[in-house]
Amino acid sequence: MNRGRYIFSQIIEIVSHKQFQTLVKRYDGDYKVKDFSCWKQFLCMAFGQLTHRESLSDTMMCLRANADKMYHLGIGDVVAKSTLSKANENRSYKIYEGLAMILIKQAKHLYLGDTELDVPLKNNVFAIDSTTIDLCLSTFYWATFRSTKSGIKLHTQLDLKTSIPEFILFSTASVHDVNVLDLIPFEANSFYIMDRGYVDYKRLYKICLSDAFYVTRAKDNMDYRRLYSHPVDKTKGVLCDQTDYSGLN
Repeated sequence: MNRGRYIFSQIIEIVSHKQFQTLVKRYDGDYKVKDFSCWKQFLCMAFGQLTHRESLSDTMMCLRANADKMYHLGIGDVVAKSTLSKANENRSYKIYEGLAMILIKQAKHLYLGDTELDVPLKNNVFAIDSTTIDLCLSTFYWATFRSTKSGIKLHTQLDLKTSIPEFILFSTASVHDVNVLDLIPFEANSFYIMDRGYVDYKRLYKICLSDAFYVTRAKDNMDYRRLYSHPVDKTKGVLCDQTDYSGLN
């Protein structure tokens, strides 16, 4: 219900200021800060994201155009672009990573009992994949990828029932997908779906040791032999159900 407040302020109200300040204190985010606090930094960046700004310059231009509304948005005086840029560069990302995990937990709670899966499963079902984001080599020289361009890679574990990310990691584009399996905490009785780029037998075995399950595609050169065949209902699209043994270490 609109109580005479801006929509941005109503959205930001969802974020617990107390929990945010706990994170700021934990990582010394406001250490020796006089005016531009981590909270104001978050509001500026959230404003840019929610209004689909394309850069910091675009964000600051939009904020300055609405300078008379900044007090009611909780931001106060509009700061210089360089101030926001330095804050983004020097303050710990763990503050906002922690905030993201809090918001994800709140969002998942709202989806309890709901599912977007066509197959009714009580277990958690996650998809693991990555995507490469190309960058300009002359600007992002640290993100070496190929001789003619640079890039970063976004690794994501997505909860398929709620379409909410469970795990997110940025790395240089040269990092192989399978390495992310070393960082994901696997949940018991959950299913993990991934493509063949994640096939590494030692790492997949760790999923089994976590009492979880994985679904993937076999590589063409996989060395295995069938031990048992189980009856299947092919009308449900299952071609075969086999217990195999892989001789690879």
